[in-house]
Amino acid sequence: MTNSTTDVAIIMGSDSDLPIVEASFAILDSFGVNYTKNVMSAHRTPHEVMELIKTSEKNGCKVFIAAAGMAAHLAGAVAAHSTRPVIGIPIESGGMGGIDSLLSTAMMPPGVPVATVAVGKAGAKNSAILAVQILATSDDALAAKLSEYKSNMRDEVLKKDQALNS
Repeated sequence: MTNSTTDVAIIMGSDSDLPIVEASFAILDSFGVNYTKNVMSAHRTPHEVMELIKTSEKNGCKVFIAAAGMAAHLAGAVAAHSTRPVIGIPIESGGMGGIDSLLSTAMMPPGVPVATVAVGKAGAKNSAILAVQILATSDDALAAKLSEYKSNMRDEVLKKDQALNS
């Protein structure tokens, strides 16, 4: 969902990240969260990244999600230019199974935090859920949807357990 008013801005370092990051779109859609999605590179388009951050903040952005592989500097670049929460999704793209991206995203200097989730689709899903959790701190309706979501996850696990033991 793309809107001039946005709660979450999702930035991918490359269009090759899309098959992973789109897992976050479905979750944000299911909660009715407005978001934007863009492809920007911390290294190839640094000026445009800064402009996107400014524009997103003017449009009400409360949380940034940044996905990048290899050197994975995108989340850090966003965090360096914003006081909003930044969630980094490390993407497997080099020969190290995503460990390089995970460490690049997580190892931020003091004062410039990036909440880092798992490598890959699990991380993309968790980035969206974490963004919803952040937004829900000031939105009771969203908090109720989040509680229902967590309750549904619990029920699914218990059904699977019951089926296994029947």
